[in-house]
Amino acid sequence: MSTGISAETGPRGLVFAVQKFSVHDGSGIRTIVFLKGCPLACRWCSNPEGRAAFPELMYARERCLGTDACPACLPACARAAIGCDADGRVDIDRARCDACGACANVCPSHALRMCGEWVTVDDVLQAVEEDGVFYARSGGGVTLSGGEPLAQPAFVTVLLAAARGRGLHTAIETSGLCRWSVLAAVAPLVDEVLYDVKCIDERTHLLATGVSNRRILDNFRRLRRHFPHLPVTVRTPVIPGVNDSEAVVQAIAEFVEGAGGAERYELLSYHRFGEGKYVQLGQHYALRGVEVPPEDRMRALRTAAARVRRESSDPAGVRSCDLGG
Repeated sequence: MSTGISAETGPRGLVFAVQKFSVHDGSGIRTIVFLKGCPLACRWCSNPEGRAAFPELMYARERCLGTDACPACLPACARAAIGCDADGRVDIDRARCDACGACANVCPSHALRMCGEWVTVDDVLQAVEEDGVFYARSGGGVTLSGGEPLAQPAFVTVLLAAARGRGLHTAIETSGLCRWSVLAAVAPLVDEVLYDVKCIDERTHLLATGVSNRRILDNFRRLRRHFPHLPVTVRTPVIPGVNDSEAVVQAIAEFVEGAGGAERYELLSYHRFGEGKYVQLGQHYALRGVEVPPEDRMRALRTAAARVRRESSDPAGVRSCDLGG
């Protein structure tokens, strides 16, 4: 999906989508800016196009007109990475492809498209401010997500400062996996933080995401200690076979309370909405066949989390919403 913004001059960041009228990623009605690049490799990631820190070629086979009716992409590829499968549709040799975008530029049906655009701060804010009236009425604003937005710290810091300067409510959705100095620099520029805590056990986290959670947990503790008045929502994507037990959810809730608490603790139900994007990227989806947690399982987990919060005398509730990424 095109971001609808163009790159010009000045500091630039790599953005792969701009989603408007969101009500799940911060206060009020929001515009979400998705930045590419993420240090985690979560097996369930619903935004796989946000992982790589460079533009990528995506191919939607169902949109392809077929190489007999439309052979435009074949001669456009200087590396001969575009071929034809047995059904007469495009077949991409990913080992040869350098994601130059030449094939996408000539594809009339947009079956081939580039994901990721280098844009300026002004480009992003121009797109965000198109919906300023909705922010004013709902208390919304702009949320930076990804990928992992803090993987582009220089661009994000300038962008948030500029958004603040224009009177926009700012929020960031983060895994917390970054240098503390990056998070400390961004915290004064946001009105709200959405912070993912996927599990407490380090070995489980390593197997599920490819990285340790030590820095993630330590950064959360430091965030609550140094910025105690900053509204923080902790989010846990509930993934079958990874963290879908009351014991795991209770352990996360206890960690959050012990580290200084949070405004809210949200349990986000696993879904498979991003599965088709793996196919478009020529990648394997590791959780193929895994079922969405039933509602009674989610209710039990919400109850387990709420029990910890009640025992900590925190009146904030726990809600569930779809996993955004």
